[in-house]
Amino acid sequence: MLYKDIITQIESLDTATISEERKLIVSPLIDFIKSKKEAEEDIRINFICTHNSRRSHLSQVWAQTIAAYFNIKNVFCYSGGTEATALFPMAAKALLTSGFKIETISNEKNPVYSIKNGDNNHPIIGFSKKYDDSFNPTSKFAAILTCSSADQGCPFIAGAEKRIPITYEDPKAFDNTPQQEEKYLERSIQIATELYFVFSKIN
Repeated sequence: MLYKDIITQIESLDTATISEERKLIVSPLIDFIKSKKEAEEDIRINFICTHNSRRSHLSQVWAQTIAAYFNIKNVFCYSGGTEATALFPMAAKALLTSGFKIETISNEKNPVYSIKNGDNNHPIIGFSKKYDDSFNPTSKFAAILTCSSADQGCPFIAGAEKRIPITYEDPKAFDNTPQQEEKYLERSIQIATELYFVFSKIN
């Protein structure tokens, strides 16, 4: 069971804000999930960005959570970068605002977070890593490129059954500005809305 605040946030998402162009962009991901579900296979999705610090984590957490909301089984979401840095605190704060509970497990240069979407649900482990890190799957997964530089920089991703660019504007552009918190939440909600649309097409 998801936390009540997360359910409220999910049920407030407005898929009418998604353009027809964006619906076409996410359609290969819908096809991938459907094919795996119909074959009764595990659904593995690795969200990849350059630094694995913002958009890829937001996508991983929302995809895992919205799959649970729609009761779609055997969905395993991951994230990675073309390099490892650290999960940016404002991305974590955007998730907190939507009702997730986040604990810091390790407070090193690259902190490790436990991100929970429900009391009895397995936490999502959030930390920055390369997309081919041993934490991530090596085969039978969809690689979702969430930023244009990763899309251009990774023409080939070993082990990926499908490579799908679903890119988002980087909220990093608003770091250290008065709009920073607002823009991170805005990007988080955009990602959640599009993933809600994706998973709503599966059942």
